[in-house]
Amino acid sequence: MDAFLATLNPMLTLFFCIAAGFVLYKCKILPQGSGAVIAKLETWVFCPALSFSVMLRFCTLSTIREHAINVLLGACCVAVAVAIAIPLSCAFVRKKSPERGIYRYALAIANSGYLGDPVVMSLFGDVALSYYKLFCLPLNIVIYTWGMSILVPDGEQKSSVFKKILNPPTVAMLLGAAAGLLGLEGYIPTFVLSSLDSLKACMGPGAMLLAGITIARFDLLEMLKNKKVYLATALRLFVFPLLSVALLFGLKELLNAVFSLGIGNNVLYLGFFATGSALGLNTVVFPEAYGGDPRTGASMALISHTLCVISIPLLYSLLVSLFGPFVIV
Repeated sequence: MDAFLATLNPMLTLFFCIAAGFVLYKCKILPQGSGAVIAKLETWVFCPALSFSVMLRFCTLSTIREHAINVLLGACCVAVAVAIAIPLSCAFVRKKSPERGIYRYALAIANSGYLGDPVVMSLFGDVALSYYKLFCLPLNIVIYTWGMSILVPDGEQKSSVFKKILNPPTVAMLLGAAAGLLGLEGYIPTFVLSSLDSLKACMGPGAMLLAGITIARFDLLEMLKNKKVYLATALRLFVFPLLSVALLFGLKELLNAVFSLGIGNNVLYLGFFATGSALGLNTVVFPEAYGGDPRTGASMALISHTLCVISIPLLYSLLVSLFGPFVIV
């Protein structure tokens, strides 16, 4: 019950923002092009602000050295997820199309940021959130490189993978990583850092508003009838997080036995929240921003973010009963 109540507030925030976008669009308070405008802001302003800020503060020599094992385990986790998602997406969508890319992204990558961040913060505090961010560094790199390359649809003229990878969030992430490794945070004016903090705070609510606006554009009943989305949601919310926890537990035990590293069970929780969140909202944000079809992503957002209210507390309670509580070191 404590775990459920702890996750309830960020879930309610999520649903409020989605509902607000839905109602504002349905009531025609927001114009028809508002979804595209918000998507552009997400892609060109809010996502880059978050990417640069997180890398600047957490991608430093000292933090990477201190949490190198967690970063390595996070990389293993996302590598396995991508390896599973690539062939599995072909079973969901047999014909090569942008929709296959949406399923490939959704099966490989959960909503570790928009949803995972507030849940980790509410359960464990800001120190644990920094652990989580470092664990998710390899995941973020995959999101803004491989993930973006499959979500950005080809236009009338085929874009190269390289051009699609060089998108605003990726460039911001690379610049932030370079600045963090060089220790440049202290040389950046305070007003710039404050502006980045304000802009990155808009990323989650903006994406949720966009999800609500996008959902409002389509037939709600039709989105709820998409059987493939229910299967993808079940895999994302129940099967994949349990596989990730099992994988991390096996790697942890192996490394402890061979190298006596003393890796604790905290990494299991980091892996759970990174992989057990709802289907990612980027399946709405980036197709919308680049002129693709966000309908499948909207259906994923609607169904998975509803069901994760139950799945996250249930699985988190199971992990606590098996491995004990998360401990801040």
